[in-house]
Amino acid sequence: MPGRPLITERDVRRALAEGQRSLAIAPNALVTALARDTARDHGIALVERSEIAQATRPSAPTRSAPAKTLAVGCDHAGFAYKAALIERAQSLGWIVRDVGTDSEASVDYPDFAFAVARLVALGEVQFGLMLDGVGVGSAMVANKVSGVRAACCASEFAAFNARAHNDAHVLTLGSRTCGIEVAKRILAIFLTTDFEGGRHAKRVQKIEEVEAKFLPGSPDAL
Repeated sequence: MPGRPLITERDVRRALAEGQRSLAIAPNALVTALARDTARDHGIALVERSEIAQATRPSAPTRSAPAKTLAVGCDHAGFAYKAALIERAQSLGWIVRDVGTDSEASVDYPDFAFAVARLVALGEVQFGLMLDGVGVGSAMVANKVSGVRAACCASEFAAFNARAHNDAHVLTLGSRTCGIEVAKRILAIFLTTDFEGGRHAKRVQKIEEVEAKFLPGSPDAL
């Protein structure tokens, strides 16, 4: 049926291979009988999401997003850095989607942090970058979007750790906490560091399990 996503055994086995214990599905999804049987046999919960939850659904968006695509946003405090960091990302071969803002006129950072995180959660981009004065507030916003792991990094080591150990999808930076050249290096490390998996995969899975406890419809919901 046109417009209805199809969930097959392959989707369930992919979730299983990635260590997930639940698979997000749209309320109108068509789930094959074999997919349901495989999910039941392996303890994978098929969790339906409301339209709001579906718009920010988890299920590791970076694995299905177009490779080397980056959403970039900023508020008025981060605007001065945006052009230079977009240029840095492009020099590394990344395709950038700019969600604003477009001037130093005062705006509210949650609006732009959400715009970045939403694109990551929907799988439209692989990673996100959000710039504000310090980066903390934008990280808080992005981490409210289901399935997104955002990290505020003020050092190159923090950026490496966020990717290699935490499999972060969104980087937030503060124009008032680091200089532009440092910010460029932090971004480059974030964009070029792969998740190491191994023992870290188990810990990232636990982050996802904590998140699942607060998702509507989850069998583990509090």
